[in-house]
Amino acid sequence: MVQDGVLLTPPLAASVLQGITRDTVVKIARDLGIPVREEQIPRGQLYTCDELFMTGTAAEITPIRSVDRNPVGQGCPGEITQRIMPSSEASSAARSPTAMAGCIRSARPCRRRP
Repeated sequence: MVQDGVLLTPPLAASVLQGITRDTVVKIARDLGIPVREEQIPRGQLYTCDELFMTGTAAEITPIRSVDRNPVGQGCPGEITQRIMPSSEASSAARSPTAMAGCIRSARPCRRRP
């Protein structure tokens, strides 16, 4: 989750999986000069954040456009998400050159809200 230019992630004590993808995203963000904070994230903050994405082995980084039909930010992947995604994809490919073989990326076109 991104709020005011800071990448926020729940701490590992909050039952978050300590995975390679999460660790990679945190490292990439820090390498890009994006501040990272681990803190509890109340559900209500999901409605007011600027950007939101999930991480996972198969999902890598998946931007979330809405929560309970409420748009997140502008309803499109935000600037920080877009900065992190290419580095994460490159990192995944470097870990497993064949991992992306046969994968087809599909996404609906995104229209920014005025």
